[in-house]
Amino acid sequence: MADKPPSGKIYFRVGSVLNVDVRITEEYWQFLITVKHPPMRGREEDVKSVLQNADEVRVSKIDGNVYLYYKKDEKRFLCIVVRHLNGEGFIISAYPTDALKEGQVKWKK
Repeated sequence: MADKPPSGKIYFRVGSVLNVDVRITEEYWQFLITVKHPPMRGREEDVKSVLQNADEVRVSKIDGNVYLYYKKDEKRFLCIVVRHLNGEGFIISAYPTDALKEGQVKWKK
């Protein structure tokens, strides 16, 4: 995983429930929806909603700078994975899931 945020034109930026300014570049969003997780295509507003109104945020067991933001939709959770670095955050993944990953609960609704 990257030690520095991706550069390029910011696609969107939103404040998270942890008061962290989280962003994603246009180029990385395109990579995410075409290569990593095509089901996320067209779900930008859902991603923003998860970050702003998460049900739960956990710290990754593998990397203490990676936070997993979860929010339940109709039948599954949406997970937005964010690297926190120097007081800011950038999205490294976003996907629907049936289960929350293990990790320390950092914030809960």
